[in-house]
Amino acid sequence: MLRFGVRGRSICPESLEKCLDTLGGFRETSSYIFSLERDVSKSRTTRLIDAKAQSNREAEQRRSSSTLTKPAPEPRKTCLYDLHVENRGKIVNFSGWLLPVQYQDAIAASHVHTRTFASLFDVGHMLQTRVTGKDATIFLESLTTSDLKNLEKGSAVLTVFTNENGGIIDDLIITKDDDDKYFVVSNASRRDEDSRLLLQQQDVFKIQGKSVSLEFLHPLEQSLVALQGPTAASVLQTVVKCDLRNLKFMRCMNTEILGSPIRISRCGYTGEDGFEISMPAKIACILVQMILGTPDTKLAGLGARDSLRLEAGLCLYGHDIDEEITPVEAGLSWLVAKRRRAEENFPGAEKILYQIKSGAKKKRIGLTIMHGPPAREGACILTPEGEHVGKITSGGPSPTLGRSIAMGYVPPELAQYGGKVLVEVRTKTYKATVTKMPFVKTNYYTAK
Repeated sequence: MLRFGVRGRSICPESLEKCLDTLGGFRETSSYIFSLERDVSKSRTTRLIDAKAQSNREAEQRRSSSTLTKPAPEPRKTCLYDLHVENRGKIVNFSGWLLPVQYQDAIAASHVHTRTFASLFDVGHMLQTRVTGKDATIFLESLTTSDLKNLEKGSAVLTVFTNENGGIIDDLIITKDDDDKYFVVSNASRRDEDSRLLLQQQDVFKIQGKSVSLEFLHPLEQSLVALQGPTAASVLQTVVKCDLRNLKFMRCMNTEILGSPIRISRCGYTGEDGFEISMPAKIACILVQMILGTPDTKLAGLGARDSLRLEAGLCLYGHDIDEEITPVEAGLSWLVAKRRRAEENFPGAEKILYQIKSGAKKKRIGLTIMHGPPAREGACILTPEGEHVGKITSGGPSPTLGRSIAMGYVPPELAQYGGKVLVEVRTKTYKATVTKMPFVKTNYYTAK
């Protein structure tokens, strides 16, 4: 049985659900982590390959004594890994990174604490990239659906990388520091795809004589944390000199602390007011300890982060969105800027603009399930008459609402708010209602 050690702790991927049963109610609070178990199950299936192909491969390996089996890459650590272990974080392998799924509190308790006070999340596994040069704006616009040309300096925008068929390569946040300077934060699970995409496009621009520079920040040199919750601003204000009242949602400022430059962006993945703080690794642990030294501020892990984002109706890449799903189908048409629609010059524009005008064949919806077990990813969505029409992409209990919620895709005629469908869980069906998202009201800071 495959194991990996974490200072005396271990997680057994092939029996992950049993391991997680010991984590204080985790099974009924997180949705994405069971995808890890399903991934393991899928890996078992792929090992059951055709016998002839297996025989041929073994023969080829015998013929070539130089053939070596490439070992699986070691899971990576953020610069806050030791802090998680010291605080008794339950470490799991998430997208190739060793991260805490929770600490001593149950995930539901950590979730509620974030909605009530403030929690600190390590998101240092995400890809941080600096894009600079006189052609940086048109470079990023050539890959995304955003209007970066007219974006104010110091502002950030949620956007997507799209492919030529309109599918979503990744969702990301781009901050405009200046006309020729941008800061990009994208998903850890798409690190290789995103960096490859950026580098390939950089080569294209260089051939055209255009100027673009890329700097991928190393996760052991540059930390990223998210402070989220109603008291996040008052907590952070105690450790920084700049006036956070002037920093609105999706705005960024650069300041200095402990003699080092840091970036503070007012954004997050929970639906609450909060900040993402990018800082040099050398001050990360000190700054985190300063934040945790304030009243009612705790560390939180991946479990609470997932249940919080689900309540906020936010997508998780590889689950709710992927390269086969367009922004229109995902309910993200608003990410396609007005100017970009008129110019029709972003990847996949033909399909995306057609869907905006004529409609898509499926649509992401929110579901509330009043009774029965949670509908997890992969569960079937049925009409009231029992016809299979879609799949759940994310689902789990909502600690805030006290009932189960989910997201999934159905034909547009079934996507009307208040509509009734069925979800199938372990061969039984349960009633669900199509619900407007976010499921829980967001509390972003607009300074109004």
